[in-house]
Amino acid sequence: MITKGQKINDRYEIIRSIGEGGMANVYLGYDTILDRNVAIKILRGDLSSDEKFVRRFQREALSASSLAHPNIVEMYDVGEDEGVYYIVMEYVDGITLKQLLKKRGSLTLSEAIDIMLQLTDGMAHAHDSYIIHRDLKPQNIMIKDDGQIKITDFGIAMALNATQLTQTNSVMGSVHYLPPEQASGKGSTIKSDIYSMGIIFYELLTGSLPFKGDNAVEIALKHMRDPLPSVRDDNPSIPQSIENIIMRATAKNPKNRYDDARQMHEDLLTALDDDRINEAPYKYPYPEHENDNTKNLKKLEDLEKDEEEEEIATKIEDVDDKKRKKIIIILSVVFAVLILGIVTVAFIVPAVTASKPVIVPDCSGDKISQCEKKLQEAGLEVRTNIKSVPSSKIKKNRVVKTDPAKGRSVKEGTKVTIYRSSGEETFEIEDYTGRNYIEVQTILETQYGLDVSIEKRDVDASEKDYDEQEIIGQSLAAGSKVKEGDSIILYIPNIVDTFPNMAGEGWTLADVEAFCDKYGLTVSVKEQETTAYEEGKVIDQNRAAGSPIVKGQTITVTIAKKPKEEPKPSEPAPDDGQEETDGEGEVSE
Repeated sequence: MITKGQKINDRYEIIRSIGEGGMANVYLGYDTILDRNVAIKILRGDLSSDEKFVRRFQREALSASSLAHPNIVEMYDVGEDEGVYYIVMEYVDGITLKQLLKKRGSLTLSEAIDIMLQLTDGMAHAHDSYIIHRDLKPQNIMIKDDGQIKITDFGIAMALNATQLTQTNSVMGSVHYLPPEQASGKGSTIKSDIYSMGIIFYELLTGSLPFKGDNAVEIALKHMRDPLPSVRDDNPSIPQSIENIIMRATAKNPKNRYDDARQMHEDLLTALDDDRINEAPYKYPYPEHENDNTKNLKKLEDLEKDEEEEEIATKIEDVDDKKRKKIIIILSVVFAVLILGIVTVAFIVPAVTASKPVIVPDCSGDKISQCEKKLQEAGLEVRTNIKSVPSSKIKKNRVVKTDPAKGRSVKEGTKVTIYRSSGEETFEIEDYTGRNYIEVQTILETQYGLDVSIEKRDVDASEKDYDEQEIIGQSLAAGSKVKEGDSIILYIPNIVDTFPNMAGEGWTLADVEAFCDKYGLTVSVKEQETTAYEEGKVIDQNRAAGSPIVKGQTITVTIAKKPKEEPKPSEPAPDDGQEETDGEGEVSE
């Protein structure tokens, strides 16, 4: 358990938690030696004993430590302290690109291009080092107040020449940004990152995701089959050159994509040139689906086959009659011999060698000795190696089943293996919070035979950047003992959008209007003269921060207005230089 004030490696002091993930938690820390704030990623305690996760965690540090680029979070240190595995990295004071999109809806064309130029430049550097990110998404991209972005979380990044550590055909990464080749279980390449960057570019310009569905499988299938919606349909002011970049980056067939991130970066640099804005729509040089190649290949094979058959037929016609008759005689003799052999094998041999069929008796629930006796009396042999299997129905050390199974018709003398009960098998439930529910559900159902239900719980999206597939709770506590057939409920977030703290976050009226357009709200504006806030900033809102958003609501915001200047006080009459006298003409004192 990591607590505030705890020191890692007697150097890094924990300040507070700033993020949680399926594999690791991230904390704001203080480097007491170099006197600076740092981000500390710590492998979750329940995974520290799992060699696979430790190696994947260490691979992140190894992958990213070799990358030095202004748009990639810098790695400072990696190590292990009394069983706590940690990575120390640059602390980025900003928000994620996903949080910015939630606040703004969509970005302007110039803003989106600036972000994409930084993203492609950083990923070009990673690709030059033969490192694939494999999980590019707005949640893994930080943006600072000055507009600089930082790519984070190379947690599942992989060097191209490294050994694959994940399970075969496992699908990694968020499904909304998943390349078709990863969705279909194929390996990742540099072009897989290109696809994810194309989806991010689409989202920056439209404020929405291109493919949506009720579950991860439905969304993945859309990535594999459905054409990407046009950004120009959503916003006709977007130049064709920009749509061409998105179309090329998100091609289903990797052959139709950019060769690498640097090529995409260079295309972005010239996208708004006068001679490119109205260029022709991009046409894919290769078929988008493999079926097209299969059809073409089949036609070619059929053509070659026809040509070959025609050539053989011509040669046969050239053979003289004498040779042809001789060949026919030889083939007839060979054919007759083959027929005789087939008849012998099919009918005569089985009739001679056939043994009496035996039905395997039912030994379920019997003692081992009773089962052995039954099998031997039936004319079967018993293997000496008796195997054990767990069973919740058969008493321990009693027979569960046999192989071949009961009721099977087998030859006399067939060897039979006996399986005895090792008793009811139980295992401990782990803490699954933070992990992907699809992965956990698959493991619990297929490996342990549990009945898994998925239920949604309302969560406040402003408190944390939730992933819609993330487990946020479970009906059975970690350490609970369960057996096959038991039930467990996994809770995933039902993300409820809530009102932000507009005053605390320094929103302007333009920010408020963009927010209301995104969520279908009506805005009412008041002004208040004040010097405590910068003019044009929100100083108050009638909908409390954290309260749920309901479409059609009206939100009233108070905007700071510079006070009017006070009129200057009237100046005293100018002195004419004469002394005042009293009524008798004397000078008064």
